[in-house]
Amino acid sequence: WVSSLLSGTAASVNAGCNLELSYGMRNNVFMHIPQALAMGNITLQMLRDRVRPLFYTRMRLGEFDPPAMNPYSTLDLSVVQSPEHRNLSLEAAVKSFVLLKNIQGTLPLQARDLPSQRVAVVGPFADNPKVLFGDYAPVPEPQYIYTPRRGLETLGTNVSFAAGCSKPRCQRYSRAEVVKAVGMADVVVVCLGTGVDVETESKDRRDLSLPGHQLELLQDAVQ
Repeated sequence: WVSSLLSGTAASVNAGCNLELSYGMRNNVFMHIPQALAMGNITLQMLRDRVRPLFYTRMRLGEFDPPAMNPYSTLDLSVVQSPEHRNLSLEAAVKSFVLLKNIQGTLPLQARDLPSQRVAVVGPFADNPKVLFGDYAPVPEPQYIYTPRRGLETLGTNVSFAAGCSKPRCQRYSRAEVVKAVGMADVVVVCLGTGVDVETESKDRRDLSLPGHQLELLQDAVQ
């Protein structure tokens, strides 16, 4: 424990710490390094010793090399979003799912049967691309995002849709639109969750319950 950011600076540098993750902080610890150096709490040689491995790593990563020496500089979206890479991403996504329960073998749904069925897709995650990406996700290209609704519609499925609530917090819930969407459906897909608006790094929750009216939405969708 230290009494101030200045004390924290000296303690951190003296202990061997050479990197601070302080994104979004206006007054982080290592901003006090010049003051700590001027007061003699740390030495210039110590700073050089701490900085050396940082720049060594950056040099090994090629950060200071001419662009022509970077083998990845010529890659564009035609390569990154090639069919081969997109198929690999799809395979990785499919293999990442965890099936907790499968009553009466309902899953998997057969794509060949879906065009003859009426499918309802409901919930705040059913057709909102912005909430499908977690913390530290890259900035996505909208044309490559397939929400549950969009994915089912590409199969020629007769899809009825209702978000129920526009955001994961689900503080305002439209029960009527959900009930209407599922009323004549043969299959109901309910898309619920949290997303970075509800929980993320430095934003913890007190419990694991569904946010807002999401549980009510689920109950209305499967009644």
